[in-house]
Amino acid sequence: MVDFEFLANKAKEIRRDIVTMLGEAGSGHPGGSLSAADILAVLYFHEMRLDSGQPDWHERDRFVLSKGHAAPVLYAALARKGFFPAEELLTLRRLGSPLQGHPDMRKVPGVDMSTGSLGQGLSVANGMALAARLDNKDFRVYALLGDGELDEGMIWEAAMAAAHYKLDNLVAFVDYNGLQIDGPIVEVMSPEPISDKWSAFGWFVLEIDGHDLPQIVTALDKARQTKGQPTMIVAKTIKGKGVSYMEDQVGWHGVAPKPEEVTMALAELE
Repeated sequence: MVDFEFLANKAKEIRRDIVTMLGEAGSGHPGGSLSAADILAVLYFHEMRLDSGQPDWHERDRFVLSKGHAAPVLYAALARKGFFPAEELLTLRRLGSPLQGHPDMRKVPGVDMSTGSLGQGLSVANGMALAARLDNKDFRVYALLGDGELDEGMIWEAAMAAAHYKLDNLVAFVDYNGLQIDGPIVEVMSPEPISDKWSAFGWFVLEIDGHDLPQIVTALDKARQTKGQPTMIVAKTIKGKGVSYMEDQVGWHGVAPKPEEVTMALAELE
């Protein structure tokens, strides 16, 4: 039995953490962090096999945040899962803090891959999934891509390789919020039709509402049942989800809220 109320509260908690830490830092990327909060809530508090007391446990499931600029959503999920104290979130982007603008696996417990240069995460996730097969391990690998990130050619090389090697222990999400730093994805460098492309590359493809918790859980269940193919979950989301003045606004891709805007956002997220 899935406790969806618990997951909804975790997603809201993650969103509050995102707004708070970005306000404290005065810089960062709120839009694409908020859009992915529901996905990470399900992954970290329902789907993935993890032990916060053993961040390097070899049997753990792996997660790769390919769109590394959305680090705040990952940091919030890890802190709330117990990998490090939640108070550390307020050190985001400070000199000397392990919580850099992009995740660093050498400094943050629970981060499985250092990311930030877009396009590379799926290739790393492929390597992890292949390693599980070679080592006869049953851990699963999850990756989160940005829709604007699909402009990167390396993504499609990785897509082809994952299907060729039949990596059915690999599940990727596209955070399909329709906006990237320079504007709508269809105007910058259209990746459409997204689902058809992944299908053509040999992936099992599911389309969901990326803010609907039951749909996320059901998609992950279907991915577990799929054999001989990697799974791509195309999750339709809203950039800035949960904060009304940020929602579907490209200007909030990489701008932190001011103190009064933080207050407004946290009031909405009560």
